[in-house]
Amino acid sequence: MLTREEAWTLVCEWTPSERLRIHARGVELVMEDLARRLGQDPRPFALAGLLHDADYDRWPEEHPARIVAWLEARGETALARAVAAHAWERTGIRPEDLLERALVASDEVTGFVTACALVRPQRTEGLEPRSIRKKMKTPAFAAGVNREEMLEGFRRLSERIGGTEDEHFQRVVDVLHANAAELGLAPQ
Repeated sequence: MLTREEAWTLVCEWTPSERLRIHARGVELVMEDLARRLGQDPRPFALAGLLHDADYDRWPEEHPARIVAWLEARGETALARAVAAHAWERTGIRPEDLLERALVASDEVTGFVTACALVRPQRTEGLEPRSIRKKMKTPAFAAGVNREEMLEGFRRLSERIGGTEDEHFQRVVDVLHANAAELGLAPQ
């Protein structure tokens, strides 16, 4: 069984970008929180969040094939499928089960909320869903974040667990805020 330490070692080895490692950690925390709220085993959720972009820095054209193959070689088929499903436009594997839907619903939004926080002196403190929704309407802001994929992730997850976009945004803000110092989101 893959340990968190083994996963983190791989992320550090394959991901030279500190910013992408921080993103991976943020998604790990968001996924772990969601699993706990839903009464699920947090291990696979957290590991999927941590590893989902592990191959992106070194092999962006192949992403996520390298990390999926690495996970499959270790017998982590559910994690491999979740990571493949998070890039369903490339892999053709649609997110179906809760783990897969949770990863799709957590990846882009974590990056977007982080971007929203980084342009504010108080960072995550007091960041509200309406401010996030307003930033979503500005295509030039965090242009690398796929808004359609983010909204599709919300839709797919809410089909399984209910809840609104604003509730999901707030949960992500709360998780990032609780870990602000580690994630470089402490108020300036």
